[in-house]
Amino acid sequence: MKLRRWIAAGAVAIATVGALNVAPATAGRSYNPADQSLRNLALRHGLAIGTAVDLTALDDPADPRYRQLAASEFSTVTAENAMKWESLEPTRGTYNWGPADELVAFAKQNNQRVRGHVLVWHNQLPAWLTSGVEDGSISTTELRDILRNHITAVVTHFKGRIWQWDVVNEAVSDPWDTPSTLHYKGFWAQHLGPGYIADAFRWARAADPHALLFYNDYNIEAFGSGDPANDKTQFVYDMAKDLLAQGVPIDGVGSQGHLGTQYGNFDTLQVAGALRKFAGLGLATAFTEVDVRSQLTAGVQAGDSNEINPRLQASAANFSVLLQACLAERHCLSFTVWGFTDKHSWVPGWFSDPPEGLATIYDENYQPKRAYQEMKADLIYSGPPYVLPRVPQKPRR
Repeated sequence: MKLRRWIAAGAVAIATVGALNVAPATAGRSYNPADQSLRNLALRHGLAIGTAVDLTALDDPADPRYRQLAASEFSTVTAENAMKWESLEPTRGTYNWGPADELVAFAKQNNQRVRGHVLVWHNQLPAWLTSGVEDGSISTTELRDILRNHITAVVTHFKGRIWQWDVVNEAVSDPWDTPSTLHYKGFWAQHLGPGYIADAFRWARAADPHALLFYNDYNIEAFGSGDPANDKTQFVYDMAKDLLAQGVPIDGVGSQGHLGTQYGNFDTLQVAGALRKFAGLGLATAFTEVDVRSQLTAGVQAGDSNEINPRLQASAANFSVLLQACLAERHCLSFTVWGFTDKHSWVPGWFSDPPEGLATIYDENYQPKRAYQEMKADLIYSGPPYVLPRVPQKPRR
């Protein structure tokens, strides 16, 4: 199914931004008024604009445009899969650093920072680990040692080359899970209890004193009821507050930002309010995996513009809501899209019943969509007194 011809670039005349205030440069580059890339426009605010990178696409000689845009439009990169445990250590004790090292080298070549993703997650674990726990050949005590050794090995290998680490990812359930009361979920909570979260941050800090350490999760864009029993954002807020009270070296909270146009998403003021509340704890924030998917109805797949256009407009509005909220909160350090082109998006392969897609800011032909143009406009037309340069986060000891 091809939708390329229906996703127009949306010709937008962009006025020069030379008259706008210039913020300190990030990632080794100075602001250039003639450069209309997302990364350069964000420099004026001290904000990093990033993307997840598919290493296969990056290395494809038949697809040079992917590499060109990954280098020119973004100031940070995140490994889509190359730093996950199953990729780094497919065989126990044998690490495959090659693809992840390649991404770090790509970032260095292009004056980009790297978000490390991810140290501890219950998904994409190597088979030797999960099967060993299942058959009893790996005990609880040994499992904790394995986790500590993994975190130490990975963070040490990349020491000094990672700006932000997603230390723990998606540790909290959703209200529609069983039981419906929010709780710590997944492989690590089941076998080690929730104390593994504090341990993971302490082990990561011991391995690299200078990287920023983040907790990362989805569905935490804004507060709902404020009841930690069913409001995931409140649960994560209380968790972060408790970790800080214990002296755990957590530096920030990452909101993934996986949205869908079929849902009743939040407005900019609601999202900015959540970011502001986390900042009140002394934490940095970031949007870490932003995409906005749409259901690919029969009409969309048939090329009906009456169905396609509203989805593209709703997608652009949602990207804009998150970016405006990030711009409004000075402790929001980075805004990362989870892939930038529909040609290499994870969404169609994951959401198939019903099928979903159209989730990124470029179409399958690398033409910028309305969402890209709205992000660019947000970066151009935002400024004092409501949008100010970022407040740098110092790693917590």
